[in-house]
Parts: sequence; structure tokens; C-alpha cells
Amino acid sequence: MSYPDDRKYRKDHEWLRLSGGVGEVGITDYAQQQLGDVVYVELPDVGAQVTAGEPFGSIESVKAVSELFAPVSGRVTAVNDHLKQHPETVNSNPHGTWLIKLDVSDPGAAESLLDSQRYQELLG
Repeated sequence: MSYPDDRKYRKDHEWLRLSGGVGEVGITDYAQQQLGDVVYVELPDVGAQVTAGEPFGSIESVKAVSELFAPVSGRVTAVNDHLKQHPETVNSNPHGTWLIKLDVSDPGAAESLLDSQRYQELLG
């Protein structure tokens, strides 16, 4: 699996794609493989504040429930409502499925995240 170069990655397997001050957040292919079949995604409300490194929601599979961690701080501007009815979308297209969109409070904070190459090295 190759990991897209247009985003940054957390060691906890979330990705961030920045465009100006707006960030899309999702989970990596590695994360969805570890989870197995995703059956439910709990996401924050639009307008909620999220803090880098802190949980912003959870993702539930047939195996386990895992917390989702914010790669950067900001205010939630959109939530992927499609996932309420079709959480399995995360399994079939993890890098094409965003969970939340953020108005990022400090876009420079993304520099502390891993690039694609370093994330793949982390995975071994």
C-alpha cells in the first residue's frame, strides 16, 4: 500500500490533508486493516473544538472500539454524514474518505506530523 504524499500522518494512524487553513481528517489504510469491518463511526458536531492529540470521536468495528485522535487543533466545519449510514466506506476507501473537516487554528502545527515516507517507515 502506498500512502498519499498530499497529507500528513499521526503515529496513531490518522491522516490530515491541508488546503489553506482547512484540514480534512481520516484514518489510514493500515488503521482500517487493523480494525476490520467498520460498523459505526462517532463524530463530533459541527462547531466543536478539537485539540491536537486529543480524541474527537470513535470508530467501532466487529473487533473493537478505537478512539480517533485529532492531528491538529481547530473547529469542526463539516462532518461526513454519509458515514452514519455507510460506515464501511472507511474500509473500502480509507484515503478517499474524510471523517471531519476543520478550520485549523495553526496550520504550521502540521509540520510536526509524519510525511508519507516517514509514516511508511513507522509501519515497517
